[in-house]
Amino acid sequence: MTTETTAEQAQQELLDEFEMFDNWMDRYQYIIDMGKQLPAFPDEWKVDELKIQGCQSNVWMHHRLEGETLHFDAVSDAAIVSGLIAVLMRIYNDRRPADIRATNPHFMRDLGLDKHLSPTRSNGLNAMLERIYRVAEAEAAA
Repeated sequence: MTTETTAEQAQQELLDEFEMFDNWMDRYQYIIDMGKQLPAFPDEWKVDELKIQGCQSNVWMHHRLEGETLHFDAVSDAAIVSGLIAVLMRIYNDRRPADIRATNPHFMRDLGLDKHLSPTRSNGLNAMLERIYRVAEAEAAA
């Protein structure tokens, strides 16, 4: 029996954690703190091919297939966006492409991110999510 969480369980754990906070200032701070925990991102990966288009801040995302799972690394030069990357990584990183494609990103609505992020940050979050799904689609087809 495996103790790994599914993407759906990761979303639910995230929702449970956010329920601890009474207001959005605390939630934003928690997101920023999550971003500070991202692993180092090599400078040589900060290239145009890995840059996410549609983000107001600079965001780079690198991926590789490790066995049957997709591993993502990403970084941003903006604190809140780094936190959003950490949220996405928690849900989608190190999962099989089919599992990624089957995971509905309801956390955005359930956490209220769709209402509390600025339009440019929301567009950036959607652009990162689209990249994750596109990569998963390409790997599943390979």
